[in-house]
Amino acid sequence: MKLPRIILADDHALVAEALSKLLSPHFDVVTIVGDGQQLLEQAATLKPDVIVVDLSMPLLNGLDAARELKRRLPSVKLVYLTMNDDPELAIRAMTSGGSAYVLKRSAASELIQAIRAALQGKSFVTPQVARGMEERFIRNPHARTRQNLLTPRQRQVLQLLAEGKSMKEAADILKVTPRTIAFHKYQMMQDLGLKTNADLVQFAIKNRLVA
Repeated sequence: MKLPRIILADDHALVAEALSKLLSPHFDVVTIVGDGQQLLEQAATLKPDVIVVDLSMPLLNGLDAARELKRRLPSVKLVYLTMNDDPELAIRAMTSGGSAYVLKRSAASELIQAIRAALQGKSFVTPQVARGMEERFIRNPHARTRQNLLTPRQRQVLQLLAEGKSMKEAADILKVTPRTIAFHKYQMMQDLGLKTNADLVQFAIKNRLVA
């Protein structure tokens, strides 16, 4: 029987290797990637059934990478595997095309259960996170954050700058001109009411675009 094809996306090599060994008896782990840009490239080539992705990854975080993947590969199933139990982040992940949200401290069987649920077209969220999501919806079902003001490209630029990349380095990664990066940077600062580079970095950290 043909096993479902899986890509693992995690920037911690030891964690990724351990996950690969855990999942290999049940699934076909076709590759491991360590950043969001590499994930986009490999997914386009390998066309997996499921992507198990961490939220905190360099160059392009897991949430924005996954949003772009769902646009390019609508049928792919996204299983978020993260240390972050913030219900607001889980809501953003699940409403951006995610099929499952699993905490890294959960039992291994829970991850396998989540992947199988995703393959069947079902949703799965670690129970304690699911409770927090329900409570948040009850408190404020229409809550929005300032991050909603940013376009996907602006979030990519912000993450790269917050990680310490120069405008030229960010431009090379995104294959645009430094002038384009500068335009996005100053547009974000204006829209968000920020005045300095430090303000931008703090905004990125607060909104979990970088660890």
